[in-house]
Parts: sequence; structure tokens; C-alpha cells
Amino acid sequence: MQFPSKLVEEAVLEIAKLPGIGKKTALRLAMHLLKSSAENTQNLTYALTDLRANVKYCKKCHSISDNDMCRVCSSINRDKKTICLVEETKDVMVIENTNQYFGLYHVLGGIIAPIEGIGPSDLNIDTLLQRVGGESEVKEIILALSSTMEGDTTAFYLSKKLKEKGIKVSSIARGIPIGGEIEYADELTLGRSILSRIDYQE
Repeated sequence: MQFPSKLVEEAVLEIAKLPGIGKKTALRLAMHLLKSSAENTQNLTYALTDLRANVKYCKKCHSISDNDMCRVCSSINRDKKTICLVEETKDVMVIENTNQYFGLYHVLGGIIAPIEGIGPSDLNIDTLLQRVGGESEVKEIILALSSTMEGDTTAFYLSKKLKEKGIKVSSIARGIPIGGEIEYADELTLGRSILSRIDYQE
């Protein structure tokens, strides 16, 4: 692809690094920004810089937050006896949009994937076990992980650890297609999966 300017080329190459964006789409976005007012482009720049510099992670559940404690963990109206275990913050957002779940969350930060060199110690598992230990009022952990081989491996590992502590372990019903990911599930299917969850079977 030939570029009329080195500056345009550099912008396109950076934008194309974003997931799901090829060079043609990146070029369209770069040209759009170039045609937009300087204020619009600056607002985008400021928003992205602020996002990168100031975003925080909840000290309790590891979800993205503006403060040390996210709005879910700090709410007095959430069910403190149930924790929904997810891979990433985007999964929390999807489940929240169903308006079917009112407990707490715990974000693992990924799933166990030996081929990629990701083991249990690379995930937020220790803090989960701390949350359910001792005098904790948590009675149930819902495994809302993707229906993939890695997701099932992670679920199996966690169920062993949690059942040792006497915690009920359930998983969302398999309304989510096998091989599918939570992020791409429609809200109706996901909501029903949460409501009709079942005990996790090893």
C-alpha cells in the first residue's frame, strides 16, 4: 500500500495494530481523523491517553474501575454470597447488561492455557481463594468461562480448589455454544444461562 505521507503511514500502521482492523480500515479511520476538526482529534487523543494513564483495577475483583473499589464491589445492594467468575472485564459488562445477575464478580485475567505458557500462577486465582477463605460469607461460585478446552481446563482446576474450601461450585448452563466465547453471546441466551446454572460436573 502506497501512502502520500510518512505521517499518514505511521498513523495507519498504529491503528492497524488494533484487533479486527486491517490496513484499509485503518487508512479510512486515519483519513477521517485528518478531515475532522483538530478539537475532535485532540479529544480522542486525550481520552486514550487518560484511559492508559489513569485506569485502575478493583483491588477486590480485578475489574476495570475508576477507583480502588469498583461500583459492584462497593455496592450495598449486591448479593455478597455469590461470586461470578469470568475471564475478563468485558465479560462482566456483558453479564451486567442481562440484568439477571445481582451478585459479585471475580476477574481471572485469562484462562489456563499451557500451550501459551499461561498457568494458574499467572491468573488472579490466589486472590479468589483469599476471598472465599476464613470468615467469608461467600457460599457459591458461578463459573462463567468460555466453552473451550482451555475454559474447561480452568473450570476443572478451580472446582477442585474451591470444593476443598466447602464452596458450592456451579457453571452457567450450556446455552452458550461449545467453542463459543462469552463476549459474543447474545444477552438473552446469556441471561438464561445465568438463571438456569447447574452444579459443576467434573
